Amino acid sequence: MDENKTRSKHFLLLVYQSFGIVFGDLATSPLYVYRSAFAGRLRHYQSEEAVFGAFSVIFWTLSFFSLFKYAVFMLSVNDNGEGGIFALYSLLCRHGKFSLLPNQQASDEELSTYQHAGYSNRSVPASSFRRLPDRDKKSKLALLILVLMAASMAMTLGVLTPAISGEFSVFGSSVLLPLGFHVFLIPLLSGVLLLSLFVLQYQGTHKVAFIFSPVVLLWLLSIAALGVYNIMHWNPRIYEALSPIYIYRFFRLTGIDGWISLGGALLCITGIDILFTEVGQFSASSIRVAFCFFVYPCLVLQYMGQAAFLSKNFSAISLSFYASVPDAVFWPVLVIAILATVVVSQAVLSATFSTVKQCHALGCFPRVKIVHKSKWIDRQIYVPEINWILMVLCSAVTLGSQDTTRIGNAYGIASMTLIFITTSLISLSIYFVWHKGLALALSFFILFGTIELTFLFSSYIRILQGGWVPLLLSSIFLFTMFVWHYGSRKKYLYDQNHKLPMKWILTLGSDLGIVRVPGIGLIYTHLANGVPATFSHFLTNLPAFYQIIVFVCDKTVPVPFVPQKERYLVGRIGPKSYRMYRCIVQNGYKDVNENENEYDFENALIMSIAEFIQLEAEGGGSGTPDGGSIGGRLAVVKSSENFGKRFGISKSNGFEGTSSSSLNITSSKSATLVKLKMMYDEQESPEVKFKTRVQLTLVDTRYKDSFVKEEVMRLMEAKKFGVAYVIGHSNSKAKWNSPFLKRFLINIVYSFLRKNCRAPSIALSIPQTSLIEVGMNYTL
Repeated sequence: MDENKTRSKHFLLLVYQSFGIVFGDLATSPLYVYRSAFAGRLRHYQSEEAVFGAFSVIFWTLSFFSLFKYAVFMLSVNDNGEGGIFALYSLLCRHGKFSLLPNQQASDEELSTYQHAGYSNRSVPASSFRRLPDRDKKSKLALLILVLMAASMAMTLGVLTPAISGEFSVFGSSVLLPLGFHVFLIPLLSGVLLLSLFVLQYQGTHKVAFIFSPVVLLWLLSIAALGVYNIMHWNPRIYEALSPIYIYRFFRLTGIDGWISLGGALLCITGIDILFTEVGQFSASSIRVAFCFFVYPCLVLQYMGQAAFLSKNFSAISLSFYASVPDAVFWPVLVIAILATVVVSQAVLSATFSTVKQCHALGCFPRVKIVHKSKWIDRQIYVPEINWILMVLCSAVTLGSQDTTRIGNAYGIASMTLIFITTSLISLSIYFVWHKGLALALSFFILFGTIELTFLFSSYIRILQGGWVPLLLSSIFLFTMFVWHYGSRKKYLYDQNHKLPMKWILTLGSDLGIVRVPGIGLIYTHLANGVPATFSHFLTNLPAFYQIIVFVCDKTVPVPFVPQKERYLVGRIGPKSYRMYRCIVQNGYKDVNENENEYDFENALIMSIAEFIQLEAEGGGSGTPDGGSIGGRLAVVKSSENFGKRFGISKSNGFEGTSSSSLNITSSKSATLVKLKMMYDEQESPEVKFKTRVQLTLVDTRYKDSFVKEEVMRLMEAKKFGVAYVIGHSNSKAKWNSPFLKRFLINIVYSFLRKNCRAPSIALSIPQTSLIEVGMNYTL
């Protein structure tokens, strides 16, 4: 009983919290839907039948998309509980073989989150169409461009949503302002409101987030009450327009003008994609309950009330929502509207930061600084560069728009394009991920896609009336992301083709031909196997290098999250006497770095290597100094937080393309490592963690294998002398005989982006005092 009661309380809490994050954008749509729908030639149809027909279109659009498509179907689609464009792309990459991510390994499929969604393609017969991604690289590229197009539209909404919400929230003040005065005052007030919002982003929203849900709830209750009042006071017959027959009458009356007005009517579903995107933060059931039993009825009542008012006061269409508010409650409603739009803008900005972070994780966005603080709300991040870019663009849109309807036109195009691309990806997922028939996938696309295309074409009619703004902004975002992906992939292929041969390293001997000084050198590389060519620069140009060498690969796997206990994949390069290791740090596209400083990462890495050394010995590895697997066996090593638990070893793709095999071992930890973990935890106390550098010390020397004991002790001693981070500082140029387009993209655009984005050390949170940069020229 107590457990069920606790679950019920948690579920109700999720329902309550979802109002502030998920439904704000959708809830504020009544501010501008009718004004945008009647902005064109439809305003000449001043009759009750036209208003009733417009409401019927809005009601069935809201019901069909939000209630039927998203609440019923889309919320059931997830990638380990996560939704959104990148969740669909991740599923297609894993199960449809559409991935263009580098460093894919067989060990990726052993992650618990890789197959967690319950989809598997191993037992499904591969038809010729299902084998298309394996045969045709262009299909993979086409899907990536489609996903990046959706991401660029999501970023564009990060510009337009604060602009349209801010302007329409203060638009009500024009009711009381002298004629013509509001033309200058409204953009000014909106600009001040938006600037304040962007400036305060760095502080996080954890201090005021508790008011988000009450504000949206109060707003929904207010508009529902206003809707009921207007229905009863102006036209109780409005309920008749719930019948779809009024849609037929509407288009029979208005003809082509009515079809063009669909671009304004679709604004009633702007923000509906957030239901799908935020399903991982809450749950499908909590979002369904909140929407179906509260949000949807409140919105329907409000749209009915506005229609009832406009059917008797058509001349007030330019003021739309605010004109229907009784004078007695006008100012309270205006204040609540302003607060609600601030909440909406904050939620959309957070979603935009998340989109940028996911693009960056997949190698499709220039390096940026991603800020996350432990005191902030879970998953909340802040990207300074994007924040200021959005602020400039949003201010330009707000101050440059002479008519709020133009922003509405732009907003509709961006929203509908994003919804249509989502439908396309779902259709592909039905066939490639769930392995249903092609007929079912096409049926889904025809059912939803054709209706969405109707709205989309109607929106694109308004390109000259502000609709060009999202097309321009999204084109810039898309071009930037594609060029960065193109240049980064070319660099990775260059590194992959210029790896150092293992025979060459073995001929140098265990000292590698240089003096090995105490300390640990972490060499960052994009390669998950092999030794990068940059390492030869050290051996030929430097007289000395560190005693312990670790090649670190920060790798993104097409899963939303990688469990902490599966994050580190550790292996050895060459014989044991070389003291060279490889550590692949596996991350999901939604993983956020929780380490407060570099020492957290250093300690986790060193502890993982220490555990790997003992793991290797217990698994039957050679105990002699010259023993060890030259093939580069990799082991999934539990993080330092999981000492004392059982674990498994698996052989991954070996060095220089060796075959993959599997070795499962269960073993108990020695008392040595348990005590080492206990000491590590004591030194990680909050009083010490943020002030001093944690020193790892071997406190117990009882090992069955003396060589293992010696290797672990050397590792701990090297840690005391310090850790240096070695990273490449590259300069990329296309070959002189390359096509003009390639030379333009690499030599000009990619070079410009690389020089003006964050340095790799900043993006990886590497301390500058421990940084060594190595120059590297790439001829791509």
